[in-house]
Amino acid sequence: MTLLKVDGLGVHFKGRYSVFKGRGDGVWALKSLSFDMEGNGAALQGATLSIVGESGSGKTTLLRALLGLVRPAAGRVELWGRDLETMSDAERLETRRRCGYVPQDPYGSLPPSLTVLEAVLEPWRVVKGAADARGEGRAKAKELLAELKLPEELWGARVRYSLSGGQRQRVAVARALILEPELLLCDEPTAMQDVSTRGGVLDVLNRRIGAGMSMILVTHDLLLARYAARRGMVLRRGEIVESGRTAEFLKNPSHEYTRALLAALPRL
Repeated sequence: MTLLKVDGLGVHFKGRYSVFKGRGDGVWALKSLSFDMEGNGAALQGATLSIVGESGSGKTTLLRALLGLVRPAAGRVELWGRDLETMSDAERLETRRRCGYVPQDPYGSLPPSLTVLEAVLEPWRVVKGAADARGEGRAKAKELLAELKLPEELWGARVRYSLSGGQRQRVAVARALILEPELLLCDEPTAMQDVSTRGGVLDVLNRRIGAGMSMILVTHDLLLARYAARRGMVLRRGEIVESGRTAEFLKNPSHEYTRALLAALPRL
C-alpha cells in the first residue's frame, strides 16, 4: 500500500512589490520533488522517513504541503492513494484527521489560555465531542503526558505562564498523538529537549512506530535522522540532492552537500 506519493511537487511564494525594484518574482521553496512511502498494515512496523537540510532548504514547507496547508504550484501529493487537490473539503478534513502534526514552534502553535491538559485534549474534543472528552479523552491525555514525563503538577497550569520550551514541545507531541494518527509529521520535535528528556520523546515515538504508525521527521541533526528513520533524504534549496537508506548514505554520501553537512558535525 502506498501511504504517500509525491510527484513533481513545486511550491512557489510570490514576491512583494517594491517601488525600487518593481514587482518581485518570488521564490520556489520546493522544486520538482518526487518520492513515496510504502505503508504497512496496522499490526506491522510503520514506515519512517527523515528529511535533513539547513534552515531555508524547504523542510517545513514540504511538511505543510503534504497536509494541504500550502497549495502546490506544480505536481501533486497523494495520501492513501487520493490526490489532495481533487478531494472535497470534507474528504480533505477526514484525511488530515488520519495525520498528526508537531509544528516547529511550540510557542506559537499551542493555545496559550488553555491548561496543559486542555491543550492536549483539544483535538479530541473537536473530533469526538465535549462529552466524550470528559471520559476516555481525558484519560488518554493524562496517559500521554505521563508517558512523556511532564510533571503532573503542571497539567493544570496555563500554557502561557508555566512551561519551558522543552515542556511545550512535549505537550505538542502529546497533542499530535492523542487521536492515534496513522501518519505523524514531526518538525524538529526534540530541538528544545535536553539530554535527559530527548531520548524519552524518541522512545514514545518509536513505540508507536512499532505498533504501525508511520512518521516523517524533519531535523537538522544528521545523527538523529539516522537513529529515527530507516529512509531519508537531504534537501538543499528546495531540491532533493540525496536519498535512500539513511544509514547508508550518511556513511558513504555521494553528494558534496551531504559531505559538507557531515563535515560540520563536531568531533572530539
